[in-house]
Amino acid sequence: MAPLLAARLQMALTLGFHIVLACLGVGLPILLLVAEWRHLRTGDEGWRTLARRWSKAFAVLFAVGAVSGTVLSFELGLLWPRFMGTFGAVIGMPFSLEAFAFFLEAIFVGIYLYGWDRLPPRVHWLTGFPVALAGFASAWFVVTANAWMNTPQGFRLEGGIVTDADPWRAMFNPAAWAQATHMILAAYAVTGFVVASVYAVRLLRKPGDVYSRRALALGVGLAALASPVQLVAGDWIARTVAHTQPVKLAALEGQFQTQAGAPLRVGGLEIPGGLSWLAYGDPDAVVMGLNDVPRENRPPVAVVHTAFQAMVLIGFALAGIAIWVAIALLLRRRFPEGRAFLWAIALAGPLSIVALECGWIVTEVGRQPWIVQGVMRTADAVTDAPGLAWSLAVTMLVYAALGAGTVAMLRILARTPLPEKGDGA
Repeated sequence: MAPLLAARLQMALTLGFHIVLACLGVGLPILLLVAEWRHLRTGDEGWRTLARRWSKAFAVLFAVGAVSGTVLSFELGLLWPRFMGTFGAVIGMPFSLEAFAFFLEAIFVGIYLYGWDRLPPRVHWLTGFPVALAGFASAWFVVTANAWMNTPQGFRLEGGIVTDADPWRAMFNPAAWAQATHMILAAYAVTGFVVASVYAVRLLRKPGDVYSRRALALGVGLAALASPVQLVAGDWIARTVAHTQPVKLAALEGQFQTQAGAPLRVGGLEIPGGLSWLAYGDPDAVVMGLNDVPRENRPPVAVVHTAFQAMVLIGFALAGIAIWVAIALLLRRRFPEGRAFLWAIALAGPLSIVALECGWIVTEVGRQPWIVQGVMRTADAVTDAPGLAWSLAVTMLVYAALGAGTVAMLRILARTPLPEKGDGA
């Protein structure tokens, strides 16, 4: 196997694994805080039980996410040494800030987990806020570094050497705000739908379970708030891509001909002028086609276009569930009921993860053949160390075991009987 292919596959595997854990790490503390707040407000021990059990699941996910995130950090240097060697001074700051955020999060995760029954209830609840804020900050810093790879600035390159590095300008690059907002909203939506999906399956088997209904309501509530806003963020990031990465935009839409009034293609349908309007706010605007781009500078169109279409279709479906919930709340002042709704939520969890992975395929594969857009090719950044195929094989085995172990631990926690008096577990 060619070193470039092996390195890209290993990076894709580890990133695809970690991103799911990272999203749950950002979103789950929000649900913990709401569940514990409900206990403080009502005195109902059922809410405390829910928060305490979720905190154990969060501990497992946080530990595994810390491991997988550390692996990614090492891979940047081991698999892409020329990239880090050249641009480390430019994008090192967001990674350093993310490390501080992670350390803060780890400290308060320990306090929160071991503070049950040791701290006053309200103080214990307050210790969860730094966990949620630090998770938010970690995601923001990491995504700004990735956004810089899409829209690099804050340096000059002279003879392959970086000069005049400006880490602050690099971090606040043109794609930073849109991409970070899109990713953090995705984290909240994925967390909400995944959590709700678990309890929807339980309710399909055991209707009327109050504990599961509460958990479902919290998960759906978070997802329903994030999903419609995500459509707005998606439009924002699409316009950013149109202005900063027109080749990626053409690949996303399968646009080969440069034309005015370019159509928007969704699920095999074409909306005349739709792409021009979405990208530039003008239905008659000219959109560049891939035929005007040298073949060696084009991303793999089939992969990028398919992933983009899947992400968009799933995103609209998830937003549709949010609208369903909103209508039910407005008309009946309660969440929808019935097996159809539960099946929709049960499917929404896995589909949200599919959309998340498709989004990262769009972001990373859509930038190819560049590791830094227009500046450094991925093939020029890869290591020339031998044995990358073996490294990939070992990584696949280790991550398969890690994934299986994580699922097994979560299933054990899920099967733990609820305390009869609802006093936490």
